[in-house]
Amino acid sequence: MAAAVSSIGIMDGAYFVGRGEILHWINATLQLSLAKVEEAASGAVQCQLMDMVHPGVVPMHKVNFDAKTEYDMIQNYKVLQDVFNKLRIVKNIEVNKLVKGRPLDNLEFLQWLKRYCDSVNGGIMNENYNPVERRSKGCKERGSKGSNKSSKSLQTNRLSGGDSADGGPGVGKVCNNVAEGQYIEQIHQLSEKIADLKVSVDSMEKERDFYFSKLRDIEILCQRPELEHLPMTKAVRKILYAADAKDSPLPDANDIITKSPGLFSDETE
Repeated sequence: MAAAVSSIGIMDGAYFVGRGEILHWINATLQLSLAKVEEAASGAVQCQLMDMVHPGVVPMHKVNFDAKTEYDMIQNYKVLQDVFNKLRIVKNIEVNKLVKGRPLDNLEFLQWLKRYCDSVNGGIMNENYNPVERRSKGCKERGSKGSNKSSKSLQTNRLSGGDSADGGPGVGKVCNNVAEGQYIEQIHQLSEKIADLKVSVDSMEKERDFYFSKLRDIEILCQRPELEHLPMTKAVRKILYAADAKDSPLPDANDIITKSPGLFSDETE
């Protein structure tokens, strides 16, 4: 199986599969309703996809589908890495990038994973695999093992002023849980927006640097002694050094060329 994985290069067709197709595949396979690829940043989805193609290899009770913090997400990726090691799959998991929820990083990893899953058993799905039941079973096993510890932790960290005059301490705790859930959801949404903005900024900076390097090359070429006095060079420099963004320098540049009948001869101004 490792040989099949190692053949998935960066130019493989897997990396040209769109987000829509990836999301449709995940949702249909695992009976989920993901709207964005970065919603799979916690690593739980990847673990269950491996559980589907390799039944019994993934310890689903260790997979946290409610992971919100980077710490919890990293634990999921540790489970996934252990599975890769068991199956001798050579694949570098860039955990630090994936847990940040960057769309492009998560898309690339899911594209690779789809290609891998398609290579197992010819991509034929296990009809007996029940994704909902497997998730529920894993959550129950994990919950039963950590219930005492988590309940103590919640009681320790919760503010002491949560009691309600109408319903007693229980109502106050429920309200705190609801408020906490809303805050977490808001933080998650803002984090997604920040991640999208970062991707946009990175893309614009790369595009800016690309075109700036081209303009710089043109400028250097125009500064060559044998070229700097030519009409065409003057016209190009007229455009390069135009200071007014509102008025186009193109008419002036055209005028320079029009008034230079010896443009294509050895004459210079």
